[in-house]
Amino acid sequence: MATANKNTVDKNLRDTIFDELILSYDGNYDFQRINDRQYGVLMTDLNGNQRYVRIGAIVAELRDDMTAEELMQSEIDAYNQKQADKAEKAKARAIKAEKDKARRAKEKEENA
Repeated sequence: MATANKNTVDKNLRDTIFDELILSYDGNYDFQRINDRQYGVLMTDLNGNQRYVRIGAIVAELRDDMTAEELMQSEIDAYNQKQADKAEKAKARAIKAEKDKARRAKEKEENA
């Protein structure tokens, strides 16, 4: 059986997902094809400014060391871990800020 080359396979996957996400979309926005990998749309942001928003499709490479499901899950897990780390650091900064505020208030009281 003949196999399609990488460019043909990736293009077919991108076209399929764009068809599913954009071409079947019947909402308020006019998505325009930018190139083989991106669509764009003009939107108004919360400040009333017109913005250009791009939607791109990236096809991950095939890997010998993991399946597509494993790759997707590893990227999800990495993202979730980074978000948890950010939240932990923010919590630590908030606690430190509160301690510093209390320390400054105490120093101010003592110097008064």
